[in-house]
Amino acid sequence: MRKGGSVGIAAQFVTASVYIVGTPAWSRLALAAAFSLIPVAAYAVTDEIQVYQGDISAVGVFNLTWHNNYTPSGLKTPAYPGSVVDNHTLSGVTEWAYGVTDWWEQGLYLPLYSDSSNLGWTYNGFKVRELFVQPHNEDKEFFYGINFEFSWNEKQWDRPVNTGEIRPIIGWRFAEGFSITINPIVDNYYRGFSRLEFVPAERLDYKINDSWTIAAEEYDDFGELRRFLPGDQQWHQLWGVVDYNGDPISIETGVGFGLTPGTDNFAVKLMIITDLNGPHGLFTRR
Repeated sequence: MRKGGSVGIAAQFVTASVYIVGTPAWSRLALAAAFSLIPVAAYAVTDEIQVYQGDISAVGVFNLTWHNNYTPSGLKTPAYPGSVVDNHTLSGVTEWAYGVTDWWEQGLYLPLYSDSSNLGWTYNGFKVRELFVQPHNEDKEFFYGINFEFSWNEKQWDRPVNTGEIRPIIGWRFAEGFSITINPIVDNYYRGFSRLEFVPAERLDYKINDSWTIAAEEYDDFGELRRFLPGDQQWHQLWGVVDYNGDPISIETGVGFGLTPGTDNFAVKLMIITDLNGPHGLFTRR
C-alpha cells in the first residue's frame, strides 16, 4: 500500500523547502529533523484489496489470482510529487502462487500496474511473499497463519524501493455459516519498530452455500505505531463483498466507501481466481 503526506503537510513542506535554501547548514538540519516528526497521512492506491483467511493452494498446485481495483471517486492530490493519484485510477496485479506443503505457500506478484488519471499506464514493481498457515485451515473452527511480503517499487508507486508487509491471520468460524477474520497488518519501511505502519483489515462473512458467500470488510490505516495520525487523516474504508466459488474459476467482487476525509470516497474491486493445474485446474482435462 502506498503512503504519502496530506495536502496541508505537503504545502508546509514546500514552503519550508523554499525557506531552507537560504539558511545555514545547521538550520537546514534542524528544520529537516523537525519535519521528520510531522505525522504522515495515509494514501492507498493499492494492488490488492483482500482479507487473508488462511487458505492456501494444495501441494503441487499453481494458482493465479488477478486483482483489479478502480476508484471512481477518490483523492485527487498525489501522495508525493510524481506519484500515482487515486481518483479515476485502475490498479492491479497478477498474483502467482504455489503450494509447497500443506502449511506453506509461495507467491509472486508480477506485474504490478496502474492506469492513473495523472500518469496513464505504468509498471509499478513486483512483490514476493511467503505464507505460513495451520494445515487444513478450511476445516478448522479456529484458523490462523502469517504472511510476509517483500516489495520492489517503482518511483511513482512508493518512495522507498524496498518495503515489506507482515500480516498475521486470525479467524473463527461460529454459528452456522458465519466467520470473522482479522489481519492486524503492519507495513514495514525498514526504519525501526516504532516506524511500522498499522494497517489492519477485518472481514465478517456468511456462507450462503458452497458457491456463494457475502461479506463486510474494513481496511484501515492508523499511521505509524509511534504516533497514530489524527482521525481525519486516517484511512478507513468499509466494503460490501460477494464471493462466487466456481470450478475452475472463482470470483470476488465488492464496493468500498470511505469513512474519513483522508479516504477514497468510492472504490470497486474484482478478483478472478483459478488453479492452473490439479483436480480443479483451468487447464486440467475433465
